[in-house]
Amino acid sequence: MNYEIRQMLPTDGEKVLEIFQQGIDGGNATFDQNVPTWEAWDNKFFKICRFVLQDENEQILGWAALQPISKRECYSGVAEVSIYIANEFQGKGFGKMLLWKLILDSEEHDFWTLQSGIFPENEASIAVHSKLGFRIVGTREKIGKMNGVWRDIILMERRSTVAGIE
Repeated sequence: MNYEIRQMLPTDGEKVLEIFQQGIDGGNATFDQNVPTWEAWDNKFFKICRFVLQDENEQILGWAALQPISKRECYSGVAEVSIYIANEFQGKGFGKMLLWKLILDSEEHDFWTLQSGIFPENEASIAVHSKLGFRIVGTREKIGKMNGVWRDIILMERRSTVAGIE
């Protein structure tokens, strides 16, 4: 089977949000409890560095996007990674493909640091990030409550060796 990573289009919104809902339902992908509207999602993420992975039948299997970590100018080259793979396609290397594409594209757009906050239980995501040059910065203990339970996140980051090295 052939796969393609392409730029995300507004017409992909419904499927992107459907896959995001699967991540919410799984309980180890996000603190979000509800899927936003497409407009709210679209406003949260950068308009660049947005991708979907689709198969030869044009079925969207997953998506990746970056969001700002701050509005302050000094952090203009730092972004937070979001990658979601539809449940039935997890464990096949698609997350790694999307993360690698996101890294390459982010460097072309002068992002010097990518960061991810990952639940410790999401071992597959931590492993993929590690394989692609992210390092564990630390654990943010009891950073937020989810369904009445305090949750930790592992904070990971990747510093570019290309962008922002003047």
